[in-house]
Amino acid sequence: MAGAAAEERRLATVVESWLGRPVLVIGDAMLDEWRFAESDRLCREAPAPVLTLRRRISAAGGAANTAVNVAALGGRAVLVAPVGADVAGDELHDCLDRAGVWDRTVAQPGRHTPVKRRMLAGNQILLREDSGDPDDALDGDGVQRLLTALECATEELRAAAGGEAPTLVVCDYGLGALPAPVRAWLVAARDRYATIALDAHDLADWRGLAPTVVTPSFAEATRLLARAASRTDSHLHLDHPAADPADGPSELSVGTAPGAAGSPAVAAPAGAPGAGAPGATPPPAGVPLGPPTGGTGEPTPGEDRVAMTGDGLSVTGTGVTVSALAGAGVDRAVLAEARLAELRAHTGADVVAVTLDTEGAVVGGADGAPRRSHSTPVPASHAVGAGDAYLAAMTLALAAAAPLPTAAQLAQLAATITVSDTGTCVCRREDLLHALGARGDDAGHPVLVAPDELAAIVETQRGAGRSVVFTNGCFDVLHPGHVRYLEQARALGDLLVVAVNSDGSVRRLKGPDRPVNPVEDRVALLAALACVDHVVIFEEDSPADLIEVVRPDVYVKGGDYPPEMVPEAPLVRRLGGQVRTLGYVPDRSTSAIIDRIRAHGHGTVPGGPDQVDAHGRSAVPGEPEQVDAYGSTASTPGRPA
Repeated sequence: MAGAAAEERRLATVVESWLGRPVLVIGDAMLDEWRFAESDRLCREAPAPVLTLRRRISAAGGAANTAVNVAALGGRAVLVAPVGADVAGDELHDCLDRAGVWDRTVAQPGRHTPVKRRMLAGNQILLREDSGDPDDALDGDGVQRLLTALECATEELRAAAGGEAPTLVVCDYGLGALPAPVRAWLVAARDRYATIALDAHDLADWRGLAPTVVTPSFAEATRLLARAASRTDSHLHLDHPAADPADGPSELSVGTAPGAAGSPAVAAPAGAPGAGAPGATPPPAGVPLGPPTGGTGEPTPGEDRVAMTGDGLSVTGTGVTVSALAGAGVDRAVLAEARLAELRAHTGADVVAVTLDTEGAVVGGADGAPRRSHSTPVPASHAVGAGDAYLAAMTLALAAAAPLPTAAQLAQLAATITVSDTGTCVCRREDLLHALGARGDDAGHPVLVAPDELAAIVETQRGAGRSVVFTNGCFDVLHPGHVRYLEQARALGDLLVVAVNSDGSVRRLKGPDRPVNPVEDRVALLAALACVDHVVIFEEDSPADLIEVVRPDVYVKGGDYPPEMVPEAPLVRRLGGQVRTLGYVPDRSTSAIIDRIRAHGHGTVPGGPDQVDAHGRSAVPGEPEQVDAYGSTASTPGRPA
């Protein structure tokens, strides 16, 4: 249980670390409309239910919902997209405003905002009406205004982030928001974005973008592989599917295509499942390898397993099918895992995440190791937009430099916890942290908090008569001295808040080779300590702004100098607090550990007073074993913490 709690806290630190991260979303924005009705009789004209409308809900969809999810998860989201000058466009603007998305959409007179209207009875979708013509291309003026908005939004985000390169998310669902000039601009401006996520129905249109991550559905990934094979196989006939281009990523699924013998196929990789699989029995002569003739190309109800032919994948103009050699069934996940390297090569992406709707996802990176995540099957009406939540969380995690397994876990969790009810899925940061168990012991607050949350937490604690202790530091290599120091600090009050320098702040204070451990690891270890109530990350070199927010009853520093020499002492006292120093905790303790590791690697013992052995004792012949309670040599007192 302790290991699971530590893992949850480690994941929660990543969620905290992406707070306020700048993200520009561009692509096909649409409006989702949900109409909830009741029916208690059939009409006389036909065996059809008579519906009485009870409730109507509008929500952002497509690229707009991805931006909403980025904002809800704690990122700073800006949306650039063409939107019609119509009622649906006005509703979409309202949705973005309510979600806190910076609305930089471009009005396109004469062009309708795409809308998906769903009619439900008893939470069952009875029909969906789509409006908005995907063939209604932007005119030259519309393209130019979109490029201008894109340029301005990029610079606006960079300025708001203090010069930091923003993250870019491209949502191309074939509705005409991303014509060739816009795609060319984005490819040319690739270096202006730190991280790029791409979700596109047709990934082949984005050759040259070199995205950080792509998130195709299984059908989209299959289609890309088939098109790539068609360029080298002159005998392959492939009709690019044009049906329902407005469907979002969470709604695409694999269909049952016509199974006539001789249907087009793509060769399976050597050793791939289904390619001469052990125990597979070839079908009798004349029996087709695909599904029964007469398939419609529409998704098969309840289909949860798909296999592949002996030759690989077959693709038709009405759907994608992967069928089996007599009885040799293969999961879509297994097939996706076998093709991750090819998908990375064809897309130029560092990471490929093939989403499998109710079956989770398969993710692969440069290390070649596939990672599988799982989901819980839910009604289709619960999963609309879940792919947007997945994309937003994956993007934020990778932008925050989280390891790929961590990013995959958080993305799947974000998608999974949003599908509990009917409607367009949005994952809130608070819900994600709650799912990770990042909650305070008694107060109901997470251990890991954002700076803007501290004031409310502290006010609540003081209202309950509790005193607040505050300390700060880099905590680069956590050691027993730090633990004892924090335990002593916690004993001075009822609530201990620990502020941790960000990676950039540590580099400015300690040098370019520090920190040794990234902030998400440093914070995870601190949050796992029983004596620590709340941990917060700060970007500045000084914690003065946080001290103003917390107004601590006791401010604690480590060192052998008197409290009046603490730089923050005047501020703390002005705010009504007291300053305490605990023992001697110089920078040298961490430095000594690093030096010892380096010396061990080179087979030498470093010189000077920082020489310590594996037990923290002086390693210099004749030197006294002067060590403090923190395992640091104490021969040079007075060095600041």
